[in-house]
Amino acid sequence: MPDVSVLEVLLHGAAIGTITRFADDRTLFAFNQAYIEDRRRPTLGLGFKDAHGQLITDQQPTRVKLLPWFSNLLPEGHMRTYLAQRANIHPSREFFVLWVLGKDLPGAITIRPADGHAWPPADGGGAAADNDRDDRRHDNALRFSLAGVQLKFSAVSEATGGLTIPAEGVGGSWIVKLPSREFEGVAENEFSMMTLAGKIGMNVPPIRLIDPASIRNLPEGLGTLKGQALAIERFDRLDGQAVHIEDFAQVFGAWPDEKYDKASYRNLARVIGAEASHADVEEFISRLVFNILIGNADMHLKNWSLTYPDRRRAALAPAYDFVSTIAYIPDKNAALKFSRTKRFDELTLEELSRLADKALLPQKLVLDAARRTVALFHDNWAKEKKNLPIAAAVVQAIEKHIRTIPLAKS
Repeated sequence: MPDVSVLEVLLHGAAIGTITRFADDRTLFAFNQAYIEDRRRPTLGLGFKDAHGQLITDQQPTRVKLLPWFSNLLPEGHMRTYLAQRANIHPSREFFVLWVLGKDLPGAITIRPADGHAWPPADGGGAAADNDRDDRRHDNALRFSLAGVQLKFSAVSEATGGLTIPAEGVGGSWIVKLPSREFEGVAENEFSMMTLAGKIGMNVPPIRLIDPASIRNLPEGLGTLKGQALAIERFDRLDGQAVHIEDFAQVFGAWPDEKYDKASYRNLARVIGAEASHADVEEFISRLVFNILIGNADMHLKNWSLTYPDRRRAALAPAYDFVSTIAYIPDKNAALKFSRTKRFDELTLEELSRLADKALLPQKLVLDAARRTVALFHDNWAKEKKNLPIAAAVVQAIEKHIRTIPLAKS
């Protein structure tokens, strides 16, 4: 294999930079000069801007892992292992994993090899094979990436209303989350929490429960699937066009394994207040309060995202991954600190006031959004809990949890 390999980074189909891998497994990202000089350039990510809003052009090299912004484009855990094994690539070699999965990434980013080779070496080293042999060897690969740990696939909606997994996994406008092997009813739980959030007024993408047996072209080897799958329309794919997004691990330059540690909800609120609208701040507070009320202890940095509808300015992306996790794993703490504490039972109006002050947000806007969400939650939960497709044990866990939350009494 050559001492240097280069991947081109494209944003909205236009080349903006390169990721270069050297023989010692260091990688370095660099912007193209044309992108640097473009005063109307589309935003790649907030973490590439300095305090004055100028583009940061000097990036530090990394070894084995990619720069956090690109590392967060890749799946984690079992999902990464599954996709990497299908492509005969070691899951820890992120440069090669990105090479394989770069055709269909979150947002408007695509990756292509600068040398034209369709596939990296099978072991992440050695000489590249000829194209015909590469194509035969990688017939089993799926060339898409959806961030996260859970097994999920990009799917195409059929005219009949059904869903099909494309042959290479590329080009779908829906995400299909398969039933969890560890916890029963996760899809039903998420569907119910997302439905409830939508009724309260939050920005929730179209969702539906679906029988996994009805999904066409599901890969083999997934084992027995018990329960329903959850289908979610991709908000980064609208009218056949890619809409750019980034999650908050990318915003804060955190690698995926730092998604619980690198920032707080106060930090998120400050970014949203500075970069987005007051309506987005209200939406953020509503989602935060809602997830505390349902006992979601897993709203980490990767479960919050920004979108760039005009390619330049940030807005809060639609909601996703709302699950009552306490129904499966009892927990007294949220995924991140609010301002001073992580404890669910210490989220008070006073704690939200401090969050607002430290995040430089209007205190009245924050507290009004919180009170409104609590009232709407109680009203809709009372009406809908018997109609939602969740187990009685989940309902009981949420109701027991709510009684411990001071904010729920406000």
